[in-house]
Amino acid sequence: MPHPLQSSAWEKFRKTMGLDVVRHNGRLLTFHKIPYTPWTIGYFPKGPMPTKVMLKTLEKLAKQKNAIYVQLEPNATGNFNLLPPSHHPLFTKYTFILDLTKSEEDLLKSMHSKTRYNLKVARKHGVVVKEDNAVFEKYLKLTKETTGRQGFYAHNEHYHRTMWKIMHNAGIAHLFTASYKGEILSAWIVFVYGDTIYYPYGASSREHREVMAPTLLLWEIALWAKKRGLKYFDLWGSLGPNPDQNDPWYGFHRFKQGFSPKLVEFVGSYDLVIKPMLYNFYKIADKLRWALL
Repeated sequence: MPHPLQSSAWEKFRKTMGLDVVRHNGRLLTFHKIPYTPWTIGYFPKGPMPTKVMLKTLEKLAKQKNAIYVQLEPNATGNFNLLPPSHHPLFTKYTFILDLTKSEEDLLKSMHSKTRYNLKVARKHGVVVKEDNAVFEKYLKLTKETTGRQGFYAHNEHYHRTMWKIMHNAGIAHLFTASYKGEILSAWIVFVYGDTIYYPYGASSREHREVMAPTLLLWEIALWAKKRGLKYFDLWGSLGPNPDQNDPWYGFHRFKQGFSPKLVEFVGSYDLVIKPMLYNFYKIADKLRWALL
């Protein structure tokens, strides 16, 4: 299925961010300059399953761009053995997808009992969920709070502002909030593209966690999407079938799992290596970089 990271709006966003963007045979990829060097890194997000012919074309293009390698993360399932796995995947290999073609009653029945209970708790406390595209500044504030609290790397303010302006103007990005007593506790940006709604960005306050605002937020967004005839809700990532309970993302994984979505396994992330010796040096430097981030 088509993915928003292959859309013309995403292409405009990445160009606005100063990247070298290439649209080749209808497929979008970007080349990222390695600071203080003449080399680049290619990135091909959420495209089709690569073929040998496609890889030959990408190799030729990558050499023209002086790329050390091109990272591919296909939006495809199945088997793939033409390239070595990526040294640092950006997308998880797994995601959760909620089937919005099911009736509201069936979706509720299939939920974990604790998730259904949390929905009742949120409604009992009067949590209000709505689409509110005018509160982007609050979303930014909550994003800073969330990343600071959880200690993980996130995109900067310029990234979020540029992404929101372009993707929202294109009709792809929508901002939803969950509020309690007039205070916004959670704010999510979702993408609508094709027959699918995606959840790429979210932030929440640590205040009033007892009212279960995020649970009602996800559910109401799902109902909003159903009313518009969308078929799937891609929850944008999962730890997989046997998650480690000590993983820092386990709580988020379990939260999504409570809605009983389907676990989908993509082919994974792969590196098309153009300059093997430089690639080996780069892997070491990149590992140190991500450790610092």
